[in-house]
Amino acid sequence: MNPPVALTIAGSDSGGGAGIQADLKTFAAHGVFGTSAITALTAQNTVGVRGVHAVPADFVVAQVEAVLEDLPVAATKTGMLATAEIVHAVAKLAAAGRLPRLVVDPVMVASSGDRLLEPEAERLYVAELLPRAAVVTPNLIEAEVLLQGSIGTLAEQREAAVALGALGPSVVVVKGGHAVRDASSEAVDVVWDGTTIHELRAPRVDTPNNHGTGCTFASAVAAGLAKGLPTMAAVESAKAYVLRAVTAGASWSLGSGHGPLDHFA
Repeated sequence: MNPPVALTIAGSDSGGGAGIQADLKTFAAHGVFGTSAITALTAQNTVGVRGVHAVPADFVVAQVEAVLEDLPVAATKTGMLATAEIVHAVAKLAAAGRLPRLVVDPVMVASSGDRLLEPEAERLYVAELLPRAAVVTPNLIEAEVLLQGSIGTLAEQREAAVALGALGPSVVVVKGGHAVRDASSEAVDVVWDGTTIHELRAPRVDTPNNHGTGCTFASAVAAGLAKGLPTMAAVESAKAYVLRAVTAGASWSLGSGHGPLDHFA
């Protein structure tokens, strides 16, 4: 029996902890055959990003088309889309129904707080890409950018999930990797499924090895969808998987900054 196939459209992390590298490891850990379209090359390690070289949008589309023409992609995940042109091109593919079970991880802000996209690309996320998403998985900072507001409490995190749902995605997961004031001891992901708020709670793991958690979560959701899981089950499975991966890699000493997860825990 063939494995299910998933596609990631994202940037490459030369340090191996996030981006395409994290996505493909996550797919493999779930028994899913991973394919990819690279949007940008980055020169980075556990300490930070030294440079970014974006891929022309038409070549990103060429990579996606090559995969779709030959392989039965069952779910798609987007990560770093780098430029407004790439966001628009990916949104057009989604609008045409080419990107099944689309999970959008809106990579917009670096862990340092630096914005990674120009304002036009951020606008296109809201106007063109989120309405096509089956699941969107912003962290608190990305949700603030998308909604142009602040999120400091669990109540505001819930409100943000509902507000993002109004933009069009079927399911919204506002991740709690960055702690809100009234839930500092837990990582609380708030999920809005269009009718009900769910809270997925896990203990906060005391480790600097958290590079790539967002990429890993979104690709785990896509892997679950590719395997035929209902959306909420895929989200719950992804939450448990990230906790295992963070816990297993918590004592690693790979690099001198924010180290990677153990994707094969």
